[in-house]
Amino acid sequence: MSHLTVVDHPLVQHKLSLLRQQDTPTVQFRALVGEIGQLLTFEATRDMPVVKKPIETPIQLTEAPLLSGRKPALISILRAGNGMLDGFLSILPTARVGFVGLYRNEETLEPVEYYFKAPPNLGERTVFVVDPMLATGNSAVAAIDLLKREGAKDLKFICLLSAPEGVQRMASAHPDVPVITAAVDEMLNSNGYIVPGLGDAGDRIFGTR
Repeated sequence: MSHLTVVDHPLVQHKLSLLRQQDTPTVQFRALVGEIGQLLTFEATRDMPVVKKPIETPIQLTEAPLLSGRKPALISILRAGNGMLDGFLSILPTARVGFVGLYRNEETLEPVEYYFKAPPNLGERTVFVVDPMLATGNSAVAAIDLLKREGAKDLKFICLLSAPEGVQRMASAHPDVPVITAAVDEMLNSNGYIVPGLGDAGDRIFGTR
């Protein structure tokens, strides 16, 4: 998988357009985030390892592919990343879940860590990191830094929306970590928000705008 994958499936793009609209209510916004998360999960898990094992169908014994290795880890960057958890877990319900708590200093736009909890044996798992927005890329890079220090090696970053600046920041800091996104928008504005974007994903998911 190349560093950047833009999932341009019509269903993904349609649902993303509904997310962007400022009059989309919280309940619908939250549902759409989960649905897009589900669709992005298919792309993110495309190269997960499988092994053929014997199974018995109603007709006969055969060999069929099943996922192999340790259960994957799903890491949410708080708080907005939690909006993507249910969609992802509906596809991979056995995934182990962890959290990275980061907030953005509105003056420096740099991330500040306040919480970290991850499953054990990260180095033996595929680790999916989720956050709806890849804007400056600072929070994503900080989260990946933490996870690598905990031993994670096979990482992927999944977001709904990204800015060119964030994509480039991730590529420079962690060229070994693929980014899976539904769209790359035009740019960041002076406040570090994606343009045209969809506003503050966390506020819109949790109704705190």
